[in-house]
Amino acid sequence: MNNQHAFATALLDPRKACPPGLVSANGAAPESRFAVYRNNVLSSLINALADNYPAVAQLVGEAFFRAMAGVFVQSTPPRSPVMNDYGGDFAEFIEHFEPAASVPYLADVARLERLHVQAWHAADAEPMAQERIVAALSSPTLAGHLKIGLHPSLRLLQSPYAVVTIWAAHQHETPVPFEAFSAQNALVLRNGLEVQVFAINHAAHGFITALQQGLSLAAAIEASTDLDLEQTLAGLIRHRAITYLLAEQVSP
Repeated sequence: MNNQHAFATALLDPRKACPPGLVSANGAAPESRFAVYRNNVLSSLINALADNYPAVAQLVGEAFFRAMAGVFVQSTPPRSPVMNDYGGDFAEFIEHFEPAASVPYLADVARLERLHVQAWHAADAEPMAQERIVAALSSPTLAGHLKIGLHPSLRLLQSPYAVVTIWAAHQHETPVPFEAFSAQNALVLRNGLEVQVFAINHAAHGFITALQQGLSLAAAIEASTDLDLEQTLAGLIRHRAITYLLAEQVSP
């Protein structure tokens, strides 16, 4: 094990001793200075998780969240200097964190909050003019063979819990009542400078997933059961989620 690895390992684990060979510039004991530095690093990483997962923190309370985040931090060092990227696998950790088992929807709320962060930092794209979309979709010879390009920020989540309602209930200082055990699908989308979160039905989720996978409009419709096509397309147009339409090449 090299010195750099030993230092990094000790930095995230309070049980480990100060790495050998450290020298304090002002004459203070290296062990003392290292302990302060380690505490600052651990606190900064826990704070980054709290910033990225505010609803999760509200659901379990600050003390529990910081304790849980502390366990995560000790086992999961940052892989990027960008703190917005930190905690990408926090939801998976929560799912297997036994003390959080009494809040079974917590991991999915974390997944939704991660998608919210990703949507905020996703690439930008100019939405297609609504008039052009409507004109193309109104053409019976063209519409079925179109591929619909969706905004890069658009994210989807399926959950057996009312994840959108739970998340929304914790966007206010006074939480509102919610029924957790009701399945919901979430659509996350950045519109301008605002990230919006919507609950969509199962058919709409399947249809939009198919579009993201590159299926044509006709194929996406065929793959979806009980789809309200008009309502779903109207929602995508209204929220400026469509960035381009591409005519699929049809073999003669």
